[in-house]
Amino acid sequence: MANAVILPTLSMIDQLPLLTIAVPLIAGPLCVIFGNRHIAWGLAFLSSLLAFLFSGHMLLQVIDGDVLSYHLGGWAPPLGIEYRVDAANAFVLFLISGISTVVLPYARQSVAHEIKKVSHTLFYCCYLLCFTGLLGVVVTGDAFNVFVFLEISSLSTYVLIAMGAERDRRALTAAYDYLILGTIGATFFVIGIGFLYIATGTLNMADLAVRLADMGDNRTVQAGFAFIVVGMGLKAAIYPLHLWLPGAYTYAPSVVTVFLAATATKAAIYVLLRFMFSVFQPDFVFELHTLTWIIMPLAILAMFAASLIAAFQTDLKRLLAYSSVAQVGYMILGIGLATKTSLSATIIHLFNHGITKAVLFMVVGAFVMRVGSSFTKNLNGLGKQMPWTCTAFVIGGLSLIGVPGTAGFISKWLLIDASLKADLWWLAMLIVMSSLLAVVYVWKAVEVLYMQQPDEGSSAKEVPMSMLLPMWIMAIACVYFGLNTDLTLTSASVAANSLLGGGVQ
Repeated sequence: MANAVILPTLSMIDQLPLLTIAVPLIAGPLCVIFGNRHIAWGLAFLSSLLAFLFSGHMLLQVIDGDVLSYHLGGWAPPLGIEYRVDAANAFVLFLISGISTVVLPYARQSVAHEIKKVSHTLFYCCYLLCFTGLLGVVVTGDAFNVFVFLEISSLSTYVLIAMGAERDRRALTAAYDYLILGTIGATFFVIGIGFLYIATGTLNMADLAVRLADMGDNRTVQAGFAFIVVGMGLKAAIYPLHLWLPGAYTYAPSVVTVFLAATATKAAIYVLLRFMFSVFQPDFVFELHTLTWIIMPLAILAMFAASLIAAFQTDLKRLLAYSSVAQVGYMILGIGLATKTSLSATIIHLFNHGITKAVLFMVVGAFVMRVGSSFTKNLNGLGKQMPWTCTAFVIGGLSLIGVPGTAGFISKWLLIDASLKADLWWLAMLIVMSSLLAVVYVWKAVEVLYMQQPDEGSSAKEVPMSMLLPMWIMAIACVYFGLNTDLTLTSASVAANSLLGGGVQ
């Protein structure tokens, strides 16, 4: 059992779980109050950087298996609200805040190109609220607060996606579709929480884990579990609950797509992990049937169906969006296997896919800036005109496929290892086969970029260094975390141990 470290309220270091949320939450409205787009960007970047530093410090504190427990207002749980940080959510906090910190320098030029100036302060306000919501979903130890932060994130996301209407009016439809499906998902989730509260009388996740331990046959508990899984399945874009995702990623402003693709579904996957393996016991019979007969088949279906759909897309943004649905399939497959190795694979793939999709969508944003489109027919020969940008795309594509030496290889290898340890050799073969489908759609883009001649009269050139540098930070990260796995493997292993430890630890 990990030791829970209850933080006193004396120094700033002790306040980090709260400050990680409070800093961007306060900075968001300030962006609008000051009304200056340069100040708004500075506030967004500073608060994101501070959250990243706070998350990194907390990750170092819990990577040995300890737990940080912060009691808001001095009210001890289960009566009071608790922020609870262990290796699992510290790792996700580190990913979300790190992605945001790298994305914001990229955002400055991209936002200026795609969104009218008068809306810039609103953009950064909504961005910070979305960022706050995602961090809150991950850090809170209170089930109802997960819903609250989920709504903060979702409501701001709808606005961010709709801002893509400056470039394509279909962004409004995409935002509306996400609003409807996102609301349904959130409603299902909060109904599930309501059922658990009826059955146990508590909302604290650590307390829920204790009280639910002997209630596996309770129909109210089973109904609550089902509603939570379906609700978060919609938020995580689990196939076939993914219908909101392709439109949202395709028509949102480029920087919004970068941030959402790298973080939003990852936070939802984390919530699924937390409820399925911490709040509910891993041997909960109803859950085991769900994992075996629902989660795993849907994961396999996503790996193949979404990859095949991606291969036929003519818009690079939409292609990568369907690729994200397929990659969520790998994460869900790790959950379905429900072993330490498979959960480690899910957690590492959550991280690796985040950095991989960040670089790929950054590249697409650069294409949108220079040629005004992400349709492959407009990208002919850009490998010759934008060599640094296109090389970053190749690196991200290799990581997406899972080529050795890249981050994507590590998580897929662990997933194959978990399948073999479970004597499911056929599943290991399916993982390899579905990865080969990624070769098809990545090569499709590479062929257009490098094998075609530039369009006559094309004067495309590299994007500014403020966009190129963040892009390459993510590209280098794809290689670095493919070669140096100390941080990811250690964090994922400790996180998997805590998730399988029979309760919230």
